[in-house]
Amino acid sequence: MSDKLYEEIPSLDLNDFTLGDVKAKQQFVSDLGKAYENIGFVAIKNHGLPDNLTTKLYDSVKDFFSLNDDTKRKYEVPEIAGQRGYISKGKEKAKGRNTGDLKEFYHVGQPDTNKTDEYPSNIWPSEVLNFQEYTQEAFYTLEKAGIQMLRAIAIHLGLNENYFDEKVGKGNSILRQIHYFPITNPEEIPDDAVRAAEHGDINLITLLMGASADGLQVLRRDGRWIPITALPDQIIVNVGDMLSRLTNNKLKSTIHRVVNPPKELMGTSRFSIPFFMHPMSSMDLTCLSSCVTDKRPKQYDDIYAGDFLDQRLKEIGLKA
Repeated sequence: MSDKLYEEIPSLDLNDFTLGDVKAKQQFVSDLGKAYENIGFVAIKNHGLPDNLTTKLYDSVKDFFSLNDDTKRKYEVPEIAGQRGYISKGKEKAKGRNTGDLKEFYHVGQPDTNKTDEYPSNIWPSEVLNFQEYTQEAFYTLEKAGIQMLRAIAIHLGLNENYFDEKVGKGNSILRQIHYFPITNPEEIPDDAVRAAEHGDINLITLLMGASADGLQVLRRDGRWIPITALPDQIIVNVGDMLSRLTNNKLKSTIHRVVNPPKELMGTSRFSIPFFMHPMSSMDLTCLSSCVTDKRPKQYDDIYAGDFLDQRLKEIGLKA
C-alpha cells in the first residue's frame, strides 16, 4: 500500500479504462487501486451523466422536498425499512449513535422490477412532474458507470474483469435523493446533531453526483478530516463496507461525514444524490483468499450481502 497522504482525493478519467489503449487501461487500474487502498475515494470524469440530466433531476428533487411534511409522508412505508420511497427527518442515524441525522431522503431501487421479485416496488410521488423519468435515467446511467468501476476493481484484485457483473446486474442498488434541511432554530436541535455523522457506506461502491453545497469530508488515515471536492464534470466514487469486507480491508471503506454549515448558512438547504451500488442478497462476502495473508489475517466472519444489509439497517435505525 502507498504511504502517500493525499491532500485531496485523486482525479481519474473513466474513458482511460473504457476507451483507452492497453497502457491507459492498466494505468487507470493501477491509479484506482492505489487510491482505494489508501483513501478509498476518487473523483471520476467521463462517467456518462450529462449535465442537463443532473440539473433536471436536482430540480425535481427540490420540488419534492418543498412539499409539506404531510404530503411527503404519504410516500413513507415503515414496513419496508426505508428501502423505497420517503424517509422522514431524523429517522436515520449513523452506526453507534443515538441522535438522528439532520436530513430527509427518498429511495429509488431497481426500476426494472422484472429482474427479481425480491425487492419492494418503487414508489413515485404524483405531485412532481418527471420525478420518475429523471430518477430512472440517472439510476441506469450511474449503474452503468458503476459496473465499469467494478470491472477495474476486479482487475486490480486479480479477479476476472466481469467478476461483479452478474452480482450487481440484479443487485439491490439504491439511488438516494437527500435534503439536508435548513436549521432555522439551532437551539431546538440536539447539541451533537449533524447533517450526516461520521460513517462508512454499507454497499460495494457509492457514486455521488455533485452536491448543491460544501460539507462532505473524509477522514484521512492520519486522523485529519479533509474536504471532498470535485469539479462540475466529475462524480465521487468511494469504497463501501461490503467491498472492504470482501477484500479483507485491502480496499478502504473510509469514514466520512457531512458537517453543519457555518452559522450564517444554517438556514439554507443542501441537496445530494448518491447511488449506492449493492449486489444481490445472495452474494457471498467471505474475504477473498487472495486478500488473506500472514501479514493481513482474516478480519471478518463469513456473511452474505443480504444478511449484512439487514444487520446494518437495524444498526442505523431504519429497521426494528
